[in-house]
Amino acid sequence: MQKLNVLGEPLEICCLNPVTGYYRNGFCQTDESDRGRHVVCATLTSEFLEYTLSQGNDLMTPRPEYNFPGLKPGDQWCLCALRWKEAFDAGCAPRVNLAATEIKALDYVTLEQLKNFQT
Repeated sequence: MQKLNVLGEPLEICCLNPVTGYYRNGFCQTDESDRGRHVVCATLTSEFLEYTLSQGNDLMTPRPEYNFPGLKPGDQWCLCALRWKEAFDAGCAPRVNLAATEIKALDYVTLEQLKNFQT
């Protein structure tokens, strides 16, 4: 079954360099096994990376044992919907690619919130 984005269109790839997504296939798609709901395709900023580090999630340090390269500002990455919402509420949400953000993100944030941060 084809996954849809928040615009109701076919979901587009978020990023292949670095390879992102819960399934590490470049898509911000999810299923019931993804407790974090990695469905928001975001362009990372240093402000967001520092914020998520302060919340206990270090996305900057490489973790080779998990095939995780470590991220830097400008990278696109599939974020957990609730972490993006937390960053939004804290005033440091990164920009999002609506075409690559899965429709399930709308279970956590509104389309208007996302549109205000679209790339």
